[in-house]
Amino acid sequence: MLPFARVTVIGLGLIGSSIARGLRAYAPTVRVTGYDADPAVREVAVRIDLCDDVADTAGTAVIDADLVVLCVPVGAIGAAAAAIADDLPPDAIVTDVGGAKAMPAAAMRAALPDATIVPGHPVAGTEHSGPESGFASLFRGRWCILTPDEATSDVATARVRAFWELLGAKVETMTAEHHDRVRAVTSHVPHLIAYAIVGTASDLEQVTQSEVIAYSAGGFRDFTRIAASDPTMWRDVFLNNRDAVLEILQRLTEDVTMLQRAIRWGDGDALFDLFTRTRAIRRAIIDQGQDDPAPDFGRSH
Repeated sequence: MLPFARVTVIGLGLIGSSIARGLRAYAPTVRVTGYDADPAVREVAVRIDLCDDVADTAGTAVIDADLVVLCVPVGAIGAAAAAIADDLPPDAIVTDVGGAKAMPAAAMRAALPDATIVPGHPVAGTEHSGPESGFASLFRGRWCILTPDEATSDVATARVRAFWELLGAKVETMTAEHHDRVRAVTSHVPHLIAYAIVGTASDLEQVTQSEVIAYSAGGFRDFTRIAASDPTMWRDVFLNNRDAVLEILQRLTEDVTMLQRAIRWGDGDALFDLFTRTRAIRRAIIDQGQDDPAPDFGRSH
């Protein structure tokens, strides 16, 4: 039995459009209604037949929904929740896909005090954005983290879990605060480093842009891929997970200082020990099926 019959997706970018495509591929009897605040995005969604219906307002989109998925930047989640408040059916469940959880969940609860809310975060994506960038298999084999709190019923959490499993995701639950700290380490600070490295390279006057592009090695190319991620989404993630990000940045600063000292004093043993530990982390990620062991990150040349 399907967990939901009528799903509304608010925000039709990469994640929202992938949810719509996934439902059409794996649960074709589910009716999918979409809405995006940008009229141009709604026009594209209609043109590519992304949803069964594309509504003109957020309220209209949720009138008969039994699940509403807020696929907007985390800084806009409160406003998106407020926009559906008057029209949300009393038995509907609301979830989201935000990369930070504690602050956005509080914003949802403030806007929808009587609603059933199950905050969520599918750990999946690409550097591309927009309704045409989505694909049905985006979530298959990927983790989706749910962060229910004491006000969330077990039944609602189980239904949202079944929804993500239908799309192929593996589902885990944890507190919003723990999620935000884990993601600060595994995603948010790495993205910040990528933005900083690519920005530094573009600012160095003695290195022309043509040299940066022509002589970029695999590591820099990976940084540019990460740094090409959606600016609005990542601005909001950092502002909505500032405490955890700043904590991890401070730890990183201390570790970088240690590396500076090892290089300055020729401490090869310290460098070798660190590089050995980090190599083991890479192998563990491959062993858990989270990446491909192909040489050069699977690039074809």
